[in-house]
Order: sequence, then C-alpha cells, then structure tokens
Amino acid sequence: MGEVVNAIVASSLHSLILRLRSTGSNASAARSPTSALGFRPKNVTQEMVDQIHAMFPDIPQDNIRYDLLRTGNVELTSNKILEKGFLDAPPPAYYTLYPRTQGQAQANQQFVANATPMTPKDNLISRYRLQARLDTAPELSENEVGGKAKWEDTAEKREASLRERKAQMILAARQRLLSKQAQAEGGSSASSQNS
Repeated sequence: MGEVVNAIVASSLHSLILRLRSTGSNASAARSPTSALGFRPKNVTQEMVDQIHAMFPDIPQDNIRYDLLRTGNVELTSNKILEKGFLDAPPPAYYTLYPRTQGQAQANQQFVANATPMTPKDNLISRYRLQARLDTAPELSENEVGGKAKWEDTAEKREASLRERKAQMILAARQRLLSKQAQAEGGSSASSQNS
C-alpha cells in the first residue's frame, strides 16, 4: 500500500513540475518580440523615427516605428508612405513591447487638438489652396496622376514633391467628379427630351 501512495505522489509531483515548466516557457515566449509581433524586429533608433516624422509630421510616431521594425530601412518606409499615403497602425502587442512615453501621448493629444476639422463648406481645393490651379490644371490620365515617387536628394525637395503629387491627385479627382456630373446631367436632360 505504501508503494502505491509513493507512486501517486511521485506522478503528481512529476505532472506539477511539467506544468510549471510549460507555463514558464509560454510566459517567456509571450514576452519575446518575435512571437508577439509575428516577425523578427530590426534595430530601430529614435533618429530613424525622427527623420521620417520630420518629413511626414502627420504620420504617428508609433506607426513609423512599427513599420521601421519590419523594414529596418528609412527609405523603404518613406516610399511606403509616398505610395500609400499612410502607414498601418501597430497591433496591440506592439504597445506591450514598446509602451508610449508620456511625451508621445501628449504630442498625440496636441496633434489631435491642433488639427483643424473640415467643415461642410470646406473642400480639398480650398484646404490645399489650389484655387489658382483650377483653370490651368492640364488633363491628366489615370497613369499620370500621383505616379511613382522619385527619391529626392533633400528633405525640402521630397516635401515639395509630395505636395505636388497631392495637388495633382486632388485636381484629378475634381476633374473626374466634374466629368461624372456632366455625364449625369447630359443623361438626365437626354431622357427628359425623349419623354
């Protein structure tokens, strides 16, 4: 009978030790950046984040850092912003590994407070001050609008290039809207003449 009790105690201790080891390894795996983010993060310095944030101040620093963790390259991240116009927001696991500092939270709140909301009377033409270019804007094909960005030598040239691409996209969108409205008016007047 004593041997049976010893065997039960030994097996329960053995299972307890196995459970403790498995929960310990899961806890350490959950804390590793590779398992939390789903990729092996590259080395990112604050200078890299600041460099991109200086070029694109409307992109949150957390989004920039998250994309840099993936790419590890300022140029790739900048090109992604130029092509897409935004960067994906980091997942919740990112904030457990890279918690926001008090300064970042205040900067984000200040950015939101300073952002001017668009009123219903406001439009992109007036917001980007493109009224003077409305009459002089050439007709652009879909392939010419925006286009692929060329990496410029200086930050000022990159910023000017981005501004020009935004202006072209806004003006092209306006042209499309006006042509659709003209087609709709032409179709409705033709149908009213037929009846």
